[in-house]
Amino acid sequence: MNRARAKQLEKDDKKFNWHPFTQMKDWEAGPVTVIEKGSRNYLMDTNGKRYLDGVSSLWCNVHGHRVPAIDKAIKKQLDQIAHTTFLGLSHVPAIELSKKLIPLAPKGLTRVFYSDSGSASVEVALKMSFQYWRLKGFKKKRTFLKIQNAYHGDTIGSVSVGGIGLFHKIFGPLLFKTIAAANAEEASQILKKRAREICAVITEPLVQGAAGMLLQPKGDLARLRKLTRKYGAHLIVDEVATGFGRTGKMFACEHEAVTPDFLCVAKGITAGYLPLSATLTTENIYKEFLGEYKDFKAFFHGHTYSANPLACAAALANLELFKKNKTLEKLQPKIKFLTQELEKIKSLAHVGDVRQVGFMAGIELGPYPLAEKRGIRVCLAAREKGVMLRPLGNVIVLMPPLSITESEIRKLCTVVKESIENITEEM
Repeated sequence: MNRARAKQLEKDDKKFNWHPFTQMKDWEAGPVTVIEKGSRNYLMDTNGKRYLDGVSSLWCNVHGHRVPAIDKAIKKQLDQIAHTTFLGLSHVPAIELSKKLIPLAPKGLTRVFYSDSGSASVEVALKMSFQYWRLKGFKKKRTFLKIQNAYHGDTIGSVSVGGIGLFHKIFGPLLFKTIAAANAEEASQILKKRAREICAVITEPLVQGAAGMLLQPKGDLARLRKLTRKYGAHLIVDEVATGFGRTGKMFACEHEAVTPDFLCVAKGITAGYLPLSATLTTENIYKEFLGEYKDFKAFFHGHTYSANPLACAAALANLELFKKNKTLEKLQPKIKFLTQELEKIKSLAHVGDVRQVGFMAGIELGPYPLAEKRGIRVCLAAREKGVMLRPLGNVIVLMPPLSITESEIRKLCTVVKESIENITEEM
């Protein structure tokens, strides 16, 4: 792209767009990186500069960009139909995708409800759980138990079961009341006292991503499963970030052999190609919603783009690549290599902690005041060196595509190390 066109696009972006989780005053004052192309594990901007995609385009890219098999699947579906409603109709890609998803999911999950974002998949689980207990006659069950520092999305329901003050505090007056526990031990005490009013416990398995890659105590997920069964509550597991190989297994639930009542997935379901999410649940829960039309027991919730055929086609191709390329098997040595490279960063003077589960890693700087924007500055320095990152406050997040090579992992970690050293020396 010529330079004049690139400059005009930057100018137009600042004039017309409002970006998420962004202080637009800073945005308008600084340079804007406008991505034009992608290939394999790299992005390219309108000036022709290449960047290693260190955060999988916000944690969703799996096999890299412009993957021939996924491109082909979408184009093939375009020759059939781009979209048809899933309300009162069905279509081939959604049926085939559900048939592929169920055998991959934790045993006992048998039904798939499609939506279009991670937040929506959580909303579905919350509403299904609430309605299930109403249909069963347990009308006092109307509260949800969440884990402190949780993040489950940005819609009102998903924010209500979240717990990150920086994101959620301002919306407090809009939210419904929930109960927070620090961990499974505290959840046990709460359930013991208040089981009658709790619909479900909701958790992010193994790692709380948006909270800064905070690791959950080993065994907590399995313990929550036992507790919810004991006290008659549902377990909702949010695998929007951890699903589809991020932790080294297809789903994080597998690490502790847990089958939840609701499994929420999104991001990697289409390998980062198109918006799609799903809420998987059990036959027992599904059957409670069955009845005569006049009973109005149906689940009155849906989205215009639920089970969009193009997105389902991309998801099917994604799952086929997991199998064909032995993605999870090939990922194991790369996880170990990433761990080794992160060891070189742990010893830096300005690094407070390094946390990792599989291909999810967080490097915490400080502690430093957020106003100093150290995380942002490190990521901008890395961008200058050809690595695209996005921080969570003072936590530098590394979550590359599963297709990244060992040499690219080395580059990723080397650039991050150098950027941390350069920025912290300046301040």
